[in-house]
Amino acid sequence: MIVTTRSTEDSPEVDRFAWWHDMTMTTLIPTAIHTDHADDFRACLTMLDFGLAQISSMSYPSISRVRRTPELIRRSDPEYLQLSLTVTGRMRIAQSRNETELEDGELVLYDSSHPFDGSALPRHGDGVRQIVVQLPRRLLPVPPDRLTPLLSTRLPTDRGFGEVLRRFLIQVTERPHEYGPADGPRLTTVLVDLIEAAIGQRVDERPMPPADRHPQALYLSVQNFILRNLSDPALAPETIASAHHLSARSLHRLFQRHGATVAGLVRHERLERARRDLADPLLADVTVSAIAHRLGFRRPADFGRAFRAAYGVPPRDYRKAALGDTGQQRTRAPGLSRACPSGR
Repeated sequence: MIVTTRSTEDSPEVDRFAWWHDMTMTTLIPTAIHTDHADDFRACLTMLDFGLAQISSMSYPSISRVRRTPELIRRSDPEYLQLSLTVTGRMRIAQSRNETELEDGELVLYDSSHPFDGSALPRHGDGVRQIVVQLPRRLLPVPPDRLTPLLSTRLPTDRGFGEVLRRFLIQVTERPHEYGPADGPRLTTVLVDLIEAAIGQRVDERPMPPADRHPQALYLSVQNFILRNLSDPALAPETIASAHHLSARSLHRLFQRHGATVAGLVRHERLERARRDLADPLLADVTVSAIAHRLGFRRPADFGRAFRAAYGVPPRDYRKAALGDTGQQRTRAPGLSRACPSGR
């Protein structure tokens, strides 16, 4: 698990909201946000990166409106399922014909592939604190016809698995020092199981029996291994299978059950990581070739062809469009900070 904290504290007051907007566009998912505190936006984000999933704890004055539009979805869609816990404040979200308002301690699901509209406001002038989970939708073994009706609806947190999930999110974000780099896959498995169980209770379904969970845990373990070794040019089905005491044939069957291929996942994750790095203002001084090399591409030309095939533009053009004219300035904007203030 990797912990990163970013804050507006070192940025000039007039630039804080613009920096926060740009940072969340790359760290979370692209959205259009507005605030009544643009003249001095004091905010902080701590991200816990498990490899396949991320949990971000944020504090900020207010967001008067946040939108994910069809245009933003067409521009970039990581196909994430997101889960938001309102720690302090009042939140509203509307998606897929559902709209809900949330108070302290309440959870809601939403999907990066569908437009949404919302807001986050303080209750007593003390600001907003929110915890957001991001994980690839493919990790959650819940059929779309069961999941879609739950988007933008409240998940109970006063009982059952919803309460356990709420306590887990608060504990892991308040005490991340209790976990090490090797705990990312375990935390991902716990997180996915808790979300699935909370959804199962919400629709009055029984969770899958333990015998059915082992393949899912193995699949998560393999994906985390791939993410940890993206920089290895020799990353291949044979080495992945060997690391998990599987035959190459068994590994391919495991991926086929999830409608994926090993090579396809490696390529997708490398390109997605490269896309995020190219759009990160803090990496504007890192060359395209260097980004490609550290993600396991032996030759820049191979990376360029693969990137263009996936996203429709060459890597340099994508970076230019993502960073605009402020890319070099943003590298000097506030980046890493020691810690966000704890919740009240």
